[in-house]
Formats: sequence, C-alpha cells, structure tokens
Amino acid sequence: MTNDPVARFAPPLFVLIWATGFIVARLVAPHADPLHFLSLRYALAVAVLVPVALAVRAPWPATGRAWGAGLLAGVLLHGGYLGGVFWAVKHGLPAGIAALVAGLQPLVTGALVGPLLGERVSRRRWLGIGVGFCGALLVVAPRLGGVEGFPPFSLLVCFLGVISITFGTIWQKRTAVSADLRTNTVVQYLGAFAVTMPVAFLLEEGRLDPTPALLIGLAWAVVGLSIGAIGLLLVLIRRGAVAGVAALLYLVPPVSALMAYGLFGETLSPVQILGMAVAALGVAVASRG
Repeated sequence: MTNDPVARFAPPLFVLIWATGFIVARLVAPHADPLHFLSLRYALAVAVLVPVALAVRAPWPATGRAWGAGLLAGVLLHGGYLGGVFWAVKHGLPAGIAALVAGLQPLVTGALVGPLLGERVSRRRWLGIGVGFCGALLVVAPRLGGVEGFPPFSLLVCFLGVISITFGTIWQKRTAVSADLRTNTVVQYLGAFAVTMPVAFLLEEGRLDPTPALLIGLAWAVVGLSIGAIGLLLVLIRRGAVAGVAALLYLVPPVSALMAYGLFGETLSPVQILGMAVAALGVAVASRG
C-alpha cells in the first residue's frame, strides 16, 4: 500500500464529492433554470478563487496561448459537461441515470488517449473498462424505450456532455502540465461562464427562486464541487494516467444512486443494482491496469 496520502485518499474523496453533483442537479431543478444556475455558480467560484490566488501570489498564465488553453478547458470540462447534465436532469432524466450515462466516459476516454496523448491502455485496463461498460449498460437498458423510457433528447444531451468532458480531460492533460492549478481553475471558470451565460439568455427565462434548496445547492456547488471536486480532478489528471482517472467515474453511479434513493426516493430494479456491482468490479480491474 502506498504511503502517498494523495494517492490513497484523493480518488475515493473525488468519487464521493463528484457523485453529489448529480444530486445538486436534481435538488435545484425545480427552483432554477439550469444554465442560469451554472452561470451563477461559475461567477461565484471565480469570486472566491481570485482573492485566494492573489493572496498566495499564484502565477497566472504568461502567454495568450496559455490563457486560451485554460479557457478552452473550461468550456469543455465545465460548460459543455455540466451544461449537458444539468439541462438533461431539468428535462426529465433521473439523477441516477444521468450519473450512469456520465459513467460511460472511461470507454470513450480509453479509445482516445492512445491517438491523442500517446498513452498506452493496458489489456487489464481495457478489460476493466469493458466490464464497467457492461455494468452501466445493465443499469440503463431496462428503462430504454417503453412507457417508462427516458426522454431521448435529454439522454442525448447528457451523452454529449460526456463527450465534452472527455475531450476536456485530454486537453487538460496535454496543455496544463506546468500550469498553476489555482489560477488555471479560475481561467477555466471564466471560459465556462463566457459560453454558458449567452446560451442561458437565449434558451431560458432566468428563473432563480431563492429557496433554501437552491441556496444550499448553490453553496455546495461552489465550495464542494467547483473548488473541491474540480481541484481533486485536476490533481488526479496531472498525477495519473487519463484512462485510469476516467475509470473512477464508474464508481460514481452507485454512490449517486444511493444518494438519490435516500433523498428523492429514486429506485432501481434488481438488474440495475447488479449492473452497478458489475460497474464497480470494472473500475477495480481498470484501476490496477
């Protein structure tokens, strides 16, 4: 067992916090337009992180190219991914299923890291990714189609968000090896805000009801997710193989579904629960690749 505390505690902590993102999406959906909520979240995260970065004199990107790389990473990691997930949940996709769709990212990542990063994905890791995919498919398949099927367009938008974060993860690995994580995160949120806010004005009415559920969800989204979870994700991307980091997301659906069951009464069939166990087995195999 490694003595590195980051290697030991960062992955499970990341999974636990990341899973709450789908719960936040479900919690705030009745009280806010999703893209306006995310725009406010990005703005508040910037407002919190900029004074911290200035206080510790963290270095900012030195070139226009570095600024552009950080802005694009924010568009992909936050704007496209979170925008897709929050919009899909707002329009009828259950939080647990949104987590499962997002859990397909390792399969997409494993296929792309070779040609785009030159990262070799071992046979054992491919086996884990495949097993995890089968587990996710078991969970999603029983409710595809039929009267209880998911809204097809919401499912598509959520999956497009998965594609976005996949390319964002690869882009971050390629361009931000030496970037300061504190200021790089600020630049990312500026990029996410720059694309999300105009789309929000075009598609939404700007509804943000100041209910306790919205305020609690917003506070956790800024501190727990935008700062805590994203910070852990960037650390993991920098320290580890991208395919291995992505494989952690197979653990998110079971955790998220358990939270959704306790908070919102969302239920899963025995076949879907089996699928979650298979997905967890997949990440256990992939993480040893």
